[in-house]
Amino acid sequence: MLKQRVLTAIVLLAILLGTLLAPTPWPLVLLLVLMAACALWEWLRLTLPNRAAAVAVPLAILSAFVMAVLAVQWLGDPPSGWPAGLRAGIDRWLMPAVSLIWVAGAGALVLQGQTGERRHCVWLSVFGILAVIAAWSALVQLFVARGPWFLVSLMALIWFADIAAYFTGKALGRHKLAPRVSPGKTWEGAVGGVAAACIWVAVSARWPGSFGHALVEQWSWLAAIAATAFLAALSIVGDLFESLLKRRAGVKDSSQLLPGHGGVYDRIDALLPVAPLAFLLTGAG
Repeated sequence: MLKQRVLTAIVLLAILLGTLLAPTPWPLVLLLVLMAACALWEWLRLTLPNRAAAVAVPLAILSAFVMAVLAVQWLGDPPSGWPAGLRAGIDRWLMPAVSLIWVAGAGALVLQGQTGERRHCVWLSVFGILAVIAAWSALVQLFVARGPWFLVSLMALIWFADIAAYFTGKALGRHKLAPRVSPGKTWEGAVGGVAAACIWVAVSARWPGSFGHALVEQWSWLAAIAATAFLAALSIVGDLFESLLKRRAGVKDSSQLLPGHGGVYDRIDALLPVAPLAFLLTGAG
């Protein structure tokens, strides 16, 4: 199992690095379309009632088609007409709305820890579609406007928070964070993860082109660190929210698409809430 997990991680990292270093943005954009469609399919399988679960595949395919069409419009000449209007609508309305739902709605569900039954499934499914599209749009725009290093440094914030939370929780964890949702997570681990993310942004802010550098340019140092702490905490909410969905659905992983790792949603659960808010904090311009 460990060997399979390591091999899958190496392959995924190689694919990600290859697309990031490609001479055009298309390989990464298409990879993001594929990941978004897979994650949406997995999300819908967790939230749709059994009688409606069959629509998960066509909805994911339709979403992938829409994202691909948008990518063609956005990556060509400076978009005008409906593509520009749609992008403006996503940036001005969808991303703030999705971010607010992540903070207030998803956060409240995690705190309540209602894992016993699949309630409000339709609304959770609708939110899944909006959340995936918002995250995909944010990542594409940030990559095109700011480059691969920006995207890597943003994802590193989540990686550092996740790794530090795990090891801090193992060493010092005493108080359960959300016992009905994820019994292994602790408040001590969460604090360690947030601290690691803040340290990473403080260090990487000295390197031009990084997410930390853009954050400090846009805001003051104090505000940048506060925003980083909030993003790291939101990444934990994203992780816990997926755990909640899986418990309500009675499954261990969102799928088995990635050997040893579960599903695509399992790998990007923390990125989905962070990407739109990171876009709003730094902008794509």
